[in-house]
Order: sequence, then structure tokens, then C-alpha cells
Amino acid sequence: MKILISTDIEGVAGVTHAEQTRSGNPEYERARAWMTDEANAAIRGAFAGGASDVLVNDSHGGFRNLLLDRLDARAQTITGKPRYLGMMAGVEQDCDAVYMIGYHARAQTAGVLAHTINSLAFRSVRVNGTELGEAGLYGALAGEWGVPVALLSGDDVFLAETAPIFPGAIGVETKRAFGNAACTSLAPSRACALIEAAARAAVANVRALRAFTIAGPLECELTTQTPGQADLFCQWPQTRRIDGSTLRFGADSMQSLVRMLNCFSAMSFMLR
Repeated sequence: MKILISTDIEGVAGVTHAEQTRSGNPEYERARAWMTDEANAAIRGAFAGGASDVLVNDSHGGFRNLLLDRLDARAQTITGKPRYLGMMAGVEQDCDAVYMIGYHARAQTAGVLAHTINSLAFRSVRVNGTELGEAGLYGALAGEWGVPVALLSGDDVFLAETAPIFPGAIGVETKRAFGNAACTSLAPSRACALIEAAARAAVANVRALRAFTIAGPLECELTTQTPGQADLFCQWPQTRRIDGSTLRFGADSMQSLVRMLNCFSAMSFMLR
């Protein structure tokens, strides 16, 4: 059994402010250590549950956050960008299940640090009419390889959002949101204990799960934070402008759709 652990930072216990997610300050250094601890908890649990191999995908920001010298040596790490599969890189390496650790709710919800891919550029992302956050987008990408999501950790808003998408997956609540930058959090050590126990149990549950897929053809409706961003993204010939801040494009797969969104996210830095 091979497990892919995709790790983000906004859903990690104790993380509640944007400063903790950005490099170059002491708050980030503390948060990335907590992120590493939660990744290690998931690794320990996966191996204890019977996994033979574990891949860890560093999935936040520049994809260079985990403290590799502190990571469980039994796991291998996917780090750095760009990569075609982004937060789900590694799923193509014959994985049996995905664990989403430290994830967050989608944009425009009341979750802690809620956003979808790019908080400064994307207001909402809909695929075939259904609004999705990062978990839904990347869970559907994993589904193209037939790989189910077996474990999720983050705040209560995130778990409520993803429960209908990933039925049967185990959820670990690391904190309860009281807005974008306020929460009641577990102690990091308590969160790690719960993640480790859930990661162990999730291995035995994998065979009962079904991968999340979205039937094609796919159409993505992207609402940007400003009309200027839509101006920029509509330079791409495949896009169709719907209104001042909304555009649509088609895709032949979730991989193509996610790659387009990540290209738009990179393009948005021109306007900062």
C-alpha cells in the first residue's frame, strides 16, 4: 500500500494568521515546524497501519516549507515548483490513497485563511457548475488516476465542505474557525496524536473508498478578485469573458484544468 500525503499549512493546528504562512519571519518558521510535525504524524500512522511506501508532497506556496532534516526518513519528499500536478504530484506514482494534511476551506467561506489557490486573484472556481476549493480540485485530479482521498485534516469549515465530496474519508479537526484569522485550536501535540491515529486507521479503510471524479467534458468558471485580473487572464485564447470579473474555459481533463488555473495564478503576479 502506497500513500501520498499532500501537506498544506493553513489548516495546521495553531496557524491562524497570514504572517504564519509567509517566509521571512519568525512566525512562519514556527508554523513550518508544526507543519512538519503533522506530516510526520501522518507518516508514522500510515506505516503503523501497514503502508509499504509513503510520499510526502510539500504543497504550500513555493512548495519548499517542510523541514526535510526533521522529516521521518522512511518517507520520500516531493518539493519545489513548478510541477504539472501541483499539490497532487506523486499521485501518478502508483499510489493507493491520498492524505490531505493541513488543508483549508475554499475562498469566500468563514474558514481560517480560506482561499482557493490564489487569495489575491481567485474569488471562486466552479467546475461544471459546482464550486470547489483546493481539496475538491486536487481530489478530482487524484480521481483521474483512480486514487481516493482517505484522510483530511484542517478546521471545521474545511471538514464540512469536503465531507460530501469524499464520503468515507476520515476527518481530523485541528481547530474551529471563528473567522478568517481567528480560531480555537488544539495544541500542536494533540493534533499530531489525532492525525497519527487517523492515518493508521485510514490505511485499513482504503479499499472501501471510491475516487472522486467529475464526468467530462469539463468547463471551469473562474471569478477573479478584480476586473483587471480577468483582463489579464483573457489574453489566453481559450478563455471566454462572461462579465467584468468572470471568465470560462474548457478542459479535456482535471489535469489540464488545474494546470490552467496554476498558469493564471502565476500570471497574476504581473499585477502586484
